[in-house]
Amino acid sequence: MGRKGSSILQSFRKVTGRLLLEGAVNKTQAGKQNQDSPRSPEAWSEDPFTTHIKLDRNSSVPSPFRTPGTFTVTRLESSDGLPERITKLSSVPALLVSISLKSLPLHSYQVWVADKVIPTTVIPPFRSNVIDFDSEPSCWAGQAFDCVHYTVPRVELDDIAADLGFGRVCSYRLSVVEDDLVLAQITRSILPFIGRRDGPSLLALDQFSLILGAHLLQRYGVLQKMSKVSKGGLAPWQKRRAAELLQEHLDGRIRLTEVARECSLSVSHFARSFKATFGMAPHKWLIGHRIERAKELLRRTTTPIAEVAIQSGFGDQAAFTRTFRQVMGISPGRWRRYIAARAIEPKNPA
Repeated sequence: MGRKGSSILQSFRKVTGRLLLEGAVNKTQAGKQNQDSPRSPEAWSEDPFTTHIKLDRNSSVPSPFRTPGTFTVTRLESSDGLPERITKLSSVPALLVSISLKSLPLHSYQVWVADKVIPTTVIPPFRSNVIDFDSEPSCWAGQAFDCVHYTVPRVELDDIAADLGFGRVCSYRLSVVEDDLVLAQITRSILPFIGRRDGPSLLALDQFSLILGAHLLQRYGVLQKMSKVSKGGLAPWQKRRAAELLQEHLDGRIRLTEVARECSLSVSHFARSFKATFGMAPHKWLIGHRIERAKELLRRTTTPIAEVAIQSGFGDQAAFTRTFRQVMGISPGRWRRYIAARAIEPKNPA
């Protein structure tokens, strides 16, 4: 893997390592699909979400299987396989990225692209497919399987491509049962959080989709360099406005689109400029401010820790305690007692 691939893999490890620290409840509603230019923040469509679907012999998967017009992470697990071929469709132009979590033997899996069967052999764990939904991909698995699917809207990829200095990407290279180390690591990292009630916040999922999109563009997009990319940070007024909005949404229930719109930037441009200005991604900045807010409450009040968690933007006490311990190296209760003990220690005489 080259330097670029290694850099993206390191970025994913940092982002997904922070997903555990989010602790915000990720309950999202599908919003109205926006048809604005891909260079505008509004071009990002509905709220992203994760889900885990478990099938058994009494379950059925509709064919065609339709996905919503948003970035999604879906784990599809079956104990019996699929009785018949299913076709996958998207309500918007998008890429389907699929990663197997367990091996499938020869002749137990088939995939069709544009109604043509693609030859496959044994499917090892963590092999990936990258297919444009325009080709109406379909698949069949004759025995138990476990896989993760990412639906990545093309409009979001176009936004990233434009910000990186590329024009609109006309096509993506078809990939079936490929050994992609970055996609494998992405999936290993996000796997524990898929479908969890206290899973990643909207802000974290937006950041996750940006890095995933950058990898898909680099490895699978048919690209042509268009212009130089500005590497500057946010203007002073943009810095102030971004900080205000994020502080008003300590729970992370705000989209990068909303903050970018207030700063008159595209989503990808805003995310890059924010990191250049603050030295970290927005969701990581938010975690730091949650902890500072919690420390202030623990130091100056007798508010119960469960309430401190809510007031600091965490979904529940367990998520707060886990995050606080990882950041501070100590639980909130012990930290409060330590600070209180220091406050009443007698001063040494001069």
